[in-house]
Amino acid sequence: SAISTYGEAFSVMQPGTHVWPHTGPTNCRLRMHLGLVIPAPGCRIRCTDQTREWEEGKVLIFDDSFEHEVWQEADSYRLIFIVDVWHPELSQYQRQTLSPI
Repeated sequence: SAISTYGEAFSVMQPGTHVWPHTGPTNCRLRMHLGLVIPAPGCRIRCTDQTREWEEGKVLIFDDSFEHEVWQEADSYRLIFIVDVWHPELSQYQRQTLSPI
């Protein structure tokens, strides 16, 4: 398929959590966040100079090799499902020869 996944995880964040600015290890992937339980307002992510809030049932997609940080300032926990997909600009050969992260 044109988009193949190679990593999945759930992420739970409790109120008052702040993940400081950081970068992912590679630009070979895109990271997709599906909002499952999103208390509003107060759950947001910044990637470079753009800040977004998660929405339940919606997906945020970003290249986590760029600097990003997360805030969880709502009153209850936030739950997202994370799926990593190969960057669409990689060739099939590159996808086959790169190691999953």
